[in-house]
Amino acid sequence: MGESETKLPPGMVIGPDGKPCKACSSGAAFKNWGKTALAGAAAVTKPLRTQCPPDKDQLGRATWTFLHTAAAYYPTQPTPAQRTQMLALIHALPALYPCNHCAEDFGASVAQSPPDVSGRAGLSRWFCERHNEVNEKLGKVAFDCAKTDERWKEGPKDGSCD
Repeated sequence: MGESETKLPPGMVIGPDGKPCKACSSGAAFKNWGKTALAGAAAVTKPLRTQCPPDKDQLGRATWTFLHTAAAYYPTQPTPAQRTQMLALIHALPALYPCNHCAEDFGASVAQSPPDVSGRAGLSRWFCERHNEVNEKLGKVAFDCAKTDERWKEGPKDGSCD
């Protein structure tokens, strides 16, 4: 282990380019990173979080939100072209996702459990099951896959999202 690696904060992951990977590391790991000491002054500036690249948690939440919402609006009877496009999206994620570890893990999951692009219900369940696999690895509570439409399409029955 190199000297620079021993000084990394917990949760910090080095990317293939040898630099800290924002998309692979937790936001807490970057808590003190991004601060710039002003020469000769005690003041320290920190960029606004809205202007910072997303950490793995932000990126993960945004990606899962997109995928679940895309599944919720996927046709109940997709055309062959729509099935092909959805499969292309799913198979592109392991190649393009910014967090290498996450991408490899998702790719392995896709290989083990091929996507169900036969219709909206099957695709929603498939994404929910993959998401729950990740939740389990992270020690998070599993989501009830029977509630995917309520969460990502219709909203709660109490009208609180209307």
